[in-house]
Amino acid sequence: MNEGPLTGKTVLVTGAAKRLGRTIALAAAENGANVAITYRESVRDARLVVEELARFGVEALAVRCDITDEKSVREMVREVAKELGGIDVLINNAANYEDIEFDKITVAEWDAIFASNARGPFLVSREALPHLRKRKGRIVIMGSLGGLRPWPTHVHYCSSKAAVHMLTKGMAKALAPDISVNAVAPGVIDLGEKSAASFMKNMAKQTPMKRNGSGSDIAQAVMFFATGPQFITGQILAVDGGLGL
Repeated sequence: MNEGPLTGKTVLVTGAAKRLGRTIALAAAENGANVAITYRESVRDARLVVEELARFGVEALAVRCDITDEKSVREMVREVAKELGGIDVLINNAANYEDIEFDKITVAEWDAIFASNARGPFLVSREALPHLRKRKGRIVIMGSLGGLRPWPTHVHYCSSKAAVHMLTKGMAKALAPDISVNAVAPGVIDLGEKSAASFMKNMAKQTPMKRNGSGSDIAQAVMFFATGPQFITGQILAVDGGLGL
């Protein structure tokens, strides 16, 4: 068993079968937490993540969930609490990202991005609330630099993430003093995808720190809110290498 600041606690990470969610889930296990992850379609990836988590000597669980669907969220939270005994930290990571010219955005695309990026974190937080209250827990939400700075070809995405930032602040006031609520707002994160290589190279040049962010940069910021002073609440932490300055 890995002893760490989250030993004996249960962390729920939504959308953690791959990419940033997977990195965050592994960081939680490395800090000693029992970890539940959700996935929607990526069942094989989710199983592999559970195997990776278990290597830290913690309990690990993957539950299929559509975070935009109230019934699916309710059943997922019930299963996680039953299997792992409760929830101490909720990390609302699941979200969608899209690049569309403003005049090409359809109503369906607008509604879909708000359903995944804003309704999802609201639903999961609301359903997990009784368990978090019991443990005086924490909620960490994945925001975005796009919620702080407008990007012309991502207007629906940026709007949804700005909503997430206000959800963070609103919940921080509504759920105090029992639960702290904070958000991490990543800038450009390089996850090693070859198709994005030239874009990443260009963005690194524009970033004051002269590099793009890594999954580890984001996971460490999330772990700060998961393990640091609970007196910190309602904050939006940009992890962007200074790109937003």
